[in-house]
Order: sequence, then C-alpha cells, then structure tokens
Amino acid sequence: MILSILNWAFEIYYILIIIYVFLSWVPNLQGSPVGILLQRIVEPYLSVFRRFIPPIGMIDISPIVALFALHFVQMGIYAILGWVGLI
Repeated sequence: MILSILNWAFEIYYILIIIYVFLSWVPNLQGSPVGILLQRIVEPYLSVFRRFIPPIGMIDISPIVALFALHFVQMGIYAILGWVGLI
C-alpha cells in the first residue's frame, strides 16, 4: 500500500518535470494556466539544482540532474522502508 502510493507520487512528479521541460520549448505555453500550475509545482525543486548547475550555452541540464536525484531519493526511501520492514 505505502509502496504503491509512493511509486505513484514519484512517477507523477517525474512526468510533471518532463512536461515542464517540454513546455519551456514553446514559450506561449509557459504562460498558459497549465504552464503556470506546472511552474508552481516543479520550479521549487528545479531551482535548487539551477543554483549549482549553470546552463551550458542555451541548454539547461539541471532538469536531467534533478530527475537523477529524484530517482536516487526514491531508491533511498524504498531502501529505508525495506529496512524498517514496511515493504
């Protein structure tokens, strides 16, 4: 039960980050209500990585690093839950 809820939450957040990155390629969509909602959800997490990883030319690789970090956090939480015996 806990594992399926966590897995669902992580998968949804992965998808939101990817959609937000794709929206950055179309500037008109960023100002739409969906774009603004995604910005409020995803940008606080991505801004942590943008402080430390500057863009390379016009390419921002911070979302890639953020997705990897999110995956490692997910695996860490699963390991802790397994160690505690909840999964």
